[in-house]
Amino acid sequence: MIDLFLNYLSRSSEITIAVLAWLSAYFMITLWIFLYRYLYINSLIKKEESSLEAMLMGNKTVRPDSILRKCTSSYKGESSIFDVCINVAQKNSTSYLSILAIISSTSPFIGLFGTVVGILETFSKLGGATSASLNVIAPAISEALVATAGGILVAIPAYSGYILLKRKAYDYLSVIEREKILLVNNMTYDNVKKADEF
Repeated sequence: MIDLFLNYLSRSSEITIAVLAWLSAYFMITLWIFLYRYLYINSLIKKEESSLEAMLMGNKTVRPDSILRKCTSSYKGESSIFDVCINVAQKNSTSYLSILAIISSTSPFIGLFGTVVGILETFSKLGGATSASLNVIAPAISEALVATAGGILVAIPAYSGYILLKRKAYDYLSVIEREKILLVNNMTYDNVKKADEF
């Protein structure tokens, strides 16, 4: 298998090798972003779920490691202050998704570019040959199609990772939204109770 790959690289042009290197870099970036962000967002979800669970069990406020904790000190009866914290949480949970979107949308075109260049080179070599048969053309074109296959191979995990991380970010934000509702209700109740005492 390695000999076949090395043989393919030795027959390929610099542009085809550059395209395959570019797609390899895209693939590594995709794996790194997906693994890093998936684990990061999972840890954020666990923090917020434990904070929500504590509130459902009777705590009047969120835990200290919750993203909403920063907004509780600024609360003056308007729940819009919590929207600022939710926007920060949304930015944190969806960062790097645009890179996955770019990789998933551009990698097939990069692969197609490598294929077109490979086919052009094949036909230019055949132009100077005395005879051209299917036995000569078919292997050269099939080798050129490797770049397109590589582009598709990179696009599929990039797009899948994008969708999975987007869903994880949605789950995270929905937990925060539930916390916000409980927090506002608790704080409003406490403010009404204090007003009744006077």
